[in-house]
Amino acid sequence: MNERLQGIEAFVAAVEAGSFALAAARLHRTRSAVGKGIARLEQRLGVRLFHRTTRSQSLTDDGQAYYERCRRALAELDAADAAVEAGRHEPVGTLRMSMPALFGRACVAPVLLGLAREHIGLRLDLHFSDRRVDLVEERIDLAIRSGVLDDSSTLAARPLGHQWMGLYAAPDYLARHGRPASWAALQAEAPRHAFASYGRDDGLKPWHYRDDATGEPRTFAVPARVRCDSLEVVAATAAAGLGIARLPEWLAAEPVAAGTLVKVFDEARPFGYELHAVWPQARALPRRTRIVIDALAAQLPALLGTR
Repeated sequence: MNERLQGIEAFVAAVEAGSFALAAARLHRTRSAVGKGIARLEQRLGVRLFHRTTRSQSLTDDGQAYYERCRRALAELDAADAAVEAGRHEPVGTLRMSMPALFGRACVAPVLLGLAREHIGLRLDLHFSDRRVDLVEERIDLAIRSGVLDDSSTLAARPLGHQWMGLYAAPDYLARHGRPASWAALQAEAPRHAFASYGRDDGLKPWHYRDDATGEPRTFAVPARVRCDSLEVVAATAAAGLGIARLPEWLAAEPVAAGTLVKVFDEARPFGYELHAVWPQARALPRRTRIVIDALAAQLPALLGTR
């Protein structure tokens, strides 16, 4: 019976996704497994469900009729699952999650550990990395993404706020080198300034900001004296008086409170990277995933600040 249901689920997913490959991604299976499941289903039924060519697939008349009935049957099963889960107040099972390393440790992990204390049936498998993981291939249930999301028919997303950015330097550095009052002044005075910036193997990223007058996005190609792949070290470099750094406001908050960093100038049009919770599309989202997403959406904006 389980194999029979898997074949039906693979068939419905292939119809709705438009291809075996996308169906496999949604179901967290290989393309071969989906194809074999549908082939066994066709053999059991004694009919062809798809017209297949090397470039396309389409439903046969029998396939269309079978799809309509299977879709309704799976919808009933989903409703039954939801009814049972609605009566279960405690999330259970393992949540496998990926997030940016520093932001994850400083901001996301405290929320998750608070949930783990509250819900003893929730198990966490956490991965901290600035690499953009493939959720389907690596079987990740939930990820935190910063920046513009790629178009994807296999992923769902929920916004969590913005990672607002600012320009920071040590007070003694600004006393020695001068304090620019705007982006235009900073770029005009760049030759007499030093900069510390985040960069990875794919090169040094320009600093993004918005034009003071129009709000249009702009970039500044940073002539960095210090480049590294750790924002913590970038912040420490600025606090040591070695240059100006572009930092998330949440990261700069503590050294600003301690007086080791100050904001160089307030930006008329603040710039921030969008933050999203991202997960593979699913017919029904497990309660453990839903409760984590809800907690992050409720708690992160206060940390990130509003504009």
